[in-house]
Amino acid sequence: MKKSNEDFKIIKENPDSKHKNYIFQNNKITRIAFYIILSCLLIGITLIFIFNNQQ
Repeated sequence: MKKSNEDFKIIKENPDSKHKNYIFQNNKITRIAFYIILSCLLIGITLIFIFNNQQ
């Protein structure tokens, strides 16, 4: 049987990349989508608190 050289680390170090941020990986579309979803969640939560406190 042939042994593989795969190491099973949770976070793999990429020697070619300077970026340590593994979510975005220098991808503009995922970064924009992440911030849009985050802002929608924050706006929704604040609106819920505002409307609950008005009653």
